[in-house]
Amino acid sequence: MDSLRSVDRDLLLCLRGGDLKTIDDLMHELEVTATAVRQRVERLLERGLIERQKHSAGRGRPTFRYLLTSQGYRHVGADATDLAEAMWVEIVSLPESEVRDRLIGRVAQRLGRQFAGHLAGRAETDPEHHDVAKRMRQLTSVLQQHEIPAAMDNESGLPVLDIGSCPYPSLTDTSDDRSMCRLEEQMLSEALGQPVHLSSCRLDGDHCCQFTTQDAGSDEVSVLHICL
Repeated sequence: MDSLRSVDRDLLLCLRGGDLKTIDDLMHELEVTATAVRQRVERLLERGLIERQKHSAGRGRPTFRYLLTSQGYRHVGADATDLAEAMWVEIVSLPESEVRDRLIGRVAQRLGRQFAGHLAGRAETDPEHHDVAKRMRQLTSVLQQHEIPAAMDNESGLPVLDIGSCPYPSLTDTSDDRSMCRLEEQMLSEALGQPVHLSSCRLDGDHCCQFTTQDAGSDEVSVLHICL
């Protein structure tokens, strides 16, 4: 997701209360010109962060009012980090291992499907989308958009996906708990549509965590380096 301009965020904050507002309403609240408001509105409409509703009153010209979309609320809502951390601690603390593993698996599956949805949209018209290296390149781009440092490397002759840091650093600690490892393994498997296996792990003294997958119908093994 491209970064949001501060002036555009200010407009989103004006709409956070849920009330529908006109250009005039926004102009007075933001203390800028109508032209400036319309420019911001067009940018936010294009990004799907606000929507426009038409209102007609009698025989006069209709007016347009604006409100946030669900995506827009995500940009102005409270930071969910504290909530995510609290939920993760409670999940890994569940005494029933079967329940805990099933819940982690479902979370991983949901996250993987969200990433896979971006790949599937591109793959519909791409005859090469069945190639695992192709999917890994697409996944690299998607991870970067989610502010996860990732880069594709083919110098070794095999496609390698390097992730510069743990995708969810605030949810990991220095213990030997491998719950996050299992989540990442299942998440990547779901995203790539290919079984991914943790072949080395920093918890075993390795330099970084390494996940491997093999392209269907091929002897070529793809390697994903995730340095945590």
